[in-house]
Amino acid sequence: MNLGLQGRRALVMGGSSGLGRAVAEALVAEGARVAICARNAARVADTATALGVEGLVGDLSVGGAATNLVREAESRIGNLDVLVVNTGGPPPAPFSALTDATWREAFEGLWMSSVGAIRSALAGMRTRRWGRIIVITSVAAREPVPNLMLSNSLRAGLHGLVNALSREVAADQVTVNALMPGYTLTERLADLKLDMAALTAQIPARRLGGPRELAALAAFLASEQAGYVTGQAIACDGGLLQSI
Repeated sequence: MNLGLQGRRALVMGGSSGLGRAVAEALVAEGARVAICARNAARVADTATALGVEGLVGDLSVGGAATNLVREAESRIGNLDVLVVNTGGPPPAPFSALTDATWREAFEGLWMSSVGAIRSALAGMRTRRWGRIIVITSVAAREPVPNLMLSNSLRAGLHGLVNALSREVAADQVTVNALMPGYTLTERLADLKLDMAALTAQIPARRLGGPRELAALAAFLASEQAGYVTGQAIACDGGLLQSI
């Protein structure tokens, strides 16, 4: 299927590794011109070279960084048609271990960076009457995962933002959707130090997901054909979520 992304311009946040890199690779394969950003300069440079994309360096936990990254991306590749918000997960911890400073840091890095990037890219999309905003969250946004208090709380709020914003901009032919990865083979999963055998047994598909499987779904949501899909939170989880 031709997804109609030839020549479209996309920014993939957190695009130097894991799910972000897979999404960037999928968009490049469809002919999009892509910029990626992440905080590790060496990794950004390596990935940018490997994929043939523009590489930007920035720490999304710093106030205003996401807005500046969008501006820099547009100066490199042109006005954005596709924005993939992928901020990575805050550290695991129970409620009792979290201080006010920890909550503020997670809010800045996960919530405000998402808002800043979307605000910066959205005005141009509405003016040009074409845009795709994809926010990568987690299955924890719908069904809380033990010991992930920060992610459980803040990502659920992002789903509210996605749905409410989608209604405001739908008439301008801009779609806004969330993607919920389940347990996927990335460095983030390794950092959580989970029992992989027990985890796999919980998943109806009886295996962990691959980054390219989620990336294929992201590429479709960025496509011309997905123009009537908006305000949704879609799981790519092997059947893990039990809610309707």
